[in-house]
Amino acid sequence: MEREAGMGCEVVLIGGSYEQIVFGYRIKRPGQSWDPEPDFTHHAHGASLTTVAVNDQYVATGSKDETIQLYNMKKKIDEGSLLYHAGTITCLEFYGTTHLLSGAEDGIICVWDTKKWECLKSIPAHKGHVSSLSVHPSGKLALSVGTDKTLRTWNLIDGKPAFIKNIKQNAQIVQWSPSGNNYIVVSNNQLDIYALKTASINGTIMCKKKITSVKFITEAIIAIAGDEEHVRLFDTNSKMCLSEFKAHDIRVKVMHFFQVAQSYVLATASSDGYIKLWQIDIKKRMQLSINIVKKRKIK
Repeated sequence: MEREAGMGCEVVLIGGSYEQIVFGYRIKRPGQSWDPEPDFTHHAHGASLTTVAVNDQYVATGSKDETIQLYNMKKKIDEGSLLYHAGTITCLEFYGTTHLLSGAEDGIICVWDTKKWECLKSIPAHKGHVSSLSVHPSGKLALSVGTDKTLRTWNLIDGKPAFIKNIKQNAQIVQWSPSGNNYIVVSNNQLDIYALKTASINGTIMCKKKITSVKFITEAIIAIAGDEEHVRLFDTNSKMCLSEFKAHDIRVKVMHFFQVAQSYVLATASSDGYIKLWQIDIKKRMQLSINIVKKRKIK
């Protein structure tokens, strides 16, 4: 598991491991160095890490030990634990510098205030585990999926459900698009693209193997990785594959997309123990996406 925290013309790439360790590597802007420099290492938990979230100051990690641990990257100190959930922490996501959302096997979503680190809201979200959650860019809505085969939309102002949709199978990933006009839901090897206005599916991408990680590159381009060696970039309008590359020798477990100065980078982590950085030519991919849409309209 790994994430990224922006710091001007540098980023700190965060990784977590089964060995209970969270670590950071500083990546400088092009022209200085692409070689990651060790930034910190922190023994965060008493059991393996399950999820990581980052903002500009804090790293929040969840674990099978049922705790959320906080690490201050600027001060390089342990900030303590958040104790509320009963069960493995399954998902964490910061909303800017003000809030942290957590989900766990107990079916509960917690909304935390990052100033006092108090639980502002405890939402009984799912009858089963909370598998994944995602906060809308506005901060007013959140999506969650769980092992009760439901997709739920939450009003974060009052902590109440705004919409509940039954889905045919358990979903592992839910994620808003950059604009917040669309969102995706992943179940095994199937990725469904929903429109926010209608809450209905406007397209589906099928992969040969189970999908483990999804990242939006732009509103129209999405990177998909799974139980295989390759990463594929898809056009979200045509649902066609734009390109693919072999990233690792075995399955790609997680990805993260970020910008360093004028360069766009996709980080991939694998069960082979490696984290790799891939520079993405956004203009080229966007033009390819536009050309595909034009060809479909002509036909």
